Amino acid sequence: MINNTLTIAGMDPSGGAGILADVKTMSALGTYACAVVAALTAQNTQGVTGVQAITPEFVALQLDTLFQDVRIDAVKIGMLGHEKVTLTVAEKLARFKPEYIVLDPVMVAKSGDVLLEKNAIHALKEALIPLSTMITPNLPEAGVLLNARPAEALKEMYRVAEKLRKLMSDQENKWVLLKGGHLPGNDTVDLLYNGDKMIELPGQRIATKNTHGTGCTLSAAICALLPQRKNVPEATQQAKEYLIAALAKADLLTVGSGHGPVQHFHAWW
Repeated sequence: MINNTLTIAGMDPSGGAGILADVKTMSALGTYACAVVAALTAQNTQGVTGVQAITPEFVALQLDTLFQDVRIDAVKIGMLGHEKVTLTVAEKLARFKPEYIVLDPVMVAKSGDVLLEKNAIHALKEALIPLSTMITPNLPEAGVLLNARPAEALKEMYRVAEKLRKLMSDQENKWVLLKGGHLPGNDTVDLLYNGDKMIELPGQRIATKNTHGTGCTLSAAICALLPQRKNVPEATQQAKEYLIAALAKADLLTVGSGHGPVQHFHAWW
C-alpha cells in the first residue's frame, strides 16, 4: 500500500522550498503527497519580497476537507507564519491524530528574511511541539526556541538537544533532530535524540551554493520515510542520505542566480 503524506507549509513560487519542495521530496520517496497551504510568499533564489497570510479559517477548512476524505499516514509542518494559524493547525492535528508528525520550525529563510511572527513562537512551543513525533530545528532555530544563543560546538549541541526534548511530551518515540549545518568546517554532524539515545549522524559539507530548501527537503524526506521504515533512526539516516545526494546533484540545475534548489529527482534525471 502506498502511503499518503501531507505537508502543511508556505508556497515558494521558485519551487526550491515550501510545499513544492515537500511534494517533490515525498513523491521521489514513494508516497502520494498532499498539501495544505498555510502562507503565500513572493520569493526567488535571491530573497523574499512579500508574505501573504492565509486566514486560520481557510487553513482549518483545507484540513477538515482533506482529512474527511483522505487517509493521511504522516504529516510534515513547515512555515506557518502566524500565531492563529499555528494554533489552528495544532487543534486540527490533535483532533485527527495522524501517526507521525514532523515539525520543521521554519523561522528564517536562507536569505535572512523572517518567516515566523515572534508571537507565534510561543504557540509553536506550547501547542505544536508537544504533538510532534519529531522536531528538526537548525542551531539558530534551536536558540530561538530555547531563548539562548545558538550552539557553536558539537559538545554544546548535546545539551541543546536535551533541552529541546523537554519541550516535547513525555510519551515514547518522541525525537529531536538537531541539525549541525551551521557549525564551522567541512564536517557536519546532526544529533538525533529521544530522551534516552543520543545518535550522531555525521556528514560532509557539499560544495554548492544551491542549498535553498534543504531544511524543508530533509523534514519532508523524514515524513515520507517514517511510515516505510522499521524505526525513526533508520528513516532519519536514509532521509539525510537522500538530501546529501540531492545536494551533490544540485549544480546540474540552473534555477535562478542566488541560492538555487537541490535536485529532488536526482535518482531519475
